[in-house]
Amino acid sequence: MADRDLVRRACATAFGFAALGGERFEAHAAAFIRSEIAPTRHDANHVGLVRTSGADEIEALLAYARSSYAGPNRPRFDLDALTPPQVAARLILEGFSSEEFLYLILEGDLRARRKPAVDIREVTTDADWQAYIDLDLIWWQDLAWTRDADLVEQNYAFERLKMPAARYWCAYLAGAPRAFLAAWRGENGVGMIEYLFTHPDYRHRGLATALIAHCVADVRKRGAGPIVIGTEVGDTPKRMYAALGFRPLMVNRVYFPPAGV
Repeated sequence: MADRDLVRRACATAFGFAALGGERFEAHAAAFIRSEIAPTRHDANHVGLVRTSGADEIEALLAYARSSYAGPNRPRFDLDALTPPQVAARLILEGFSSEEFLYLILEGDLRARRKPAVDIREVTTDADWQAYIDLDLIWWQDLAWTRDADLVEQNYAFERLKMPAARYWCAYLAGAPRAFLAAWRGENGVGMIEYLFTHPDYRHRGLATALIAHCVADVRKRGAGPIVIGTEVGDTPKRMYAALGFRPLMVNRVYFPPAGV
């Protein structure tokens, strides 16, 4: 029962972090995020915390979702560990494709053997934000994500609206940011750290560990207890998180609509 409550709160925190910066509303036993400034960014326009299960209720949810977003495309659905399986089954029937994300949680102290002496600065000014963007674009290139100028502009406009509720931090080496991480204290005692990236030329120097240690301390100072972090299931950072004391808690699945519908 204790773990189920922790999963419930972690699900709410993960959705809540995504919702920062957007319009949030609830209907048909689900929660919705919508953004006018980022209409084609998936995580700025999606449905989550889905708790409906009956066939008629799922049909009503899908119809409402189609009518609630501008343009012809149906929204993304983020199904968490508490979503009834009938919803995923219906989305698969509709032609949605999916990706899995592992969420881990830290309840005790971070198991960092040492805390490297790293210059960590909060992103607060326009110059800080531009430095963050320049580093983030290297991440996009590393992942072969789109370089569509309009989507890039939407991305950063939406991200910046998450501040100051979420705090962004950069680790500096040689006077320039080489890694970053975002942190949010959450709203139900479970905090979240997200968007960890280190420049490929500066990995294995302790920057990621230093940022995680800094952000864990920051969100706990602001009221969080357990702290959740997410990663794609195929990414290697999950082993680093586990070594630092995060334990696997749940697997969530993101469902993308068929192209052009």
